[in-house]
Amino acid sequence: MQDMPKLFIIHYSLFTFANANEQNLTAQLRDIKPLLEIPDYSFYLYWGLIGFFALLGFGILFFVAKKFWENRKVNLAKMYLERLKQIDWEDSKHAAYEATKYARLLTTDERRKELFSQLEPMLEQYKYKKVVNEVDQQTLNQFHLFVRIADESI
Repeated sequence: MQDMPKLFIIHYSLFTFANANEQNLTAQLRDIKPLLEIPDYSFYLYWGLIGFFALLGFGILFFVAKKFWENRKVNLAKMYLERLKQIDWEDSKHAAYEATKYARLLTTDERRKELFSQLEPMLEQYKYKKVVNEVDQQTLNQFHLFVRIADESI
C-alpha cells in the first residue's frame, strides 16, 4: 500500500507535465497569426480557357464551313457548265430554255454578262412558240463562244 502513493505521485506528475505541455502549446498557438486569404483565380482561369478554346473551335469551324461553301459554289458553276455542254440542240425550244437558264446562272462577271446579253435575244426567237425552227448557226456560234468563255473563267 505504500507503493500506492508513489504510483499516484508518478501519475500526478505525468498528468501535470502533460497539462503543462498542453498549456505551453496553447500559448504557442495563440502566437500564430490568423490564416491569410490567398486570392484564387483558378476558377476564372478555368472558365476563361474553356471560353477561349470554344471561341477558337467556333472560329475554325466557321472558316472550314466557309471553305466548303465556297468550293460548293465552284462545283455548282462546273455543273452548270457541264449542263450547257450537254444540251441537245435537236429540240430547239427545250434547248433554248435550258441554255437561257444555265447561262443566266453562270453570268457572274462583266464579260459573261455582255455575252449573255447578246445571246439571250437570239434564244428568245426559239421560246414562247408552239412550233419553232431549227437553231441557226449564228446562235450556235454565239452560244459556243459563251460556253468557251465560261469554261476559261471557271
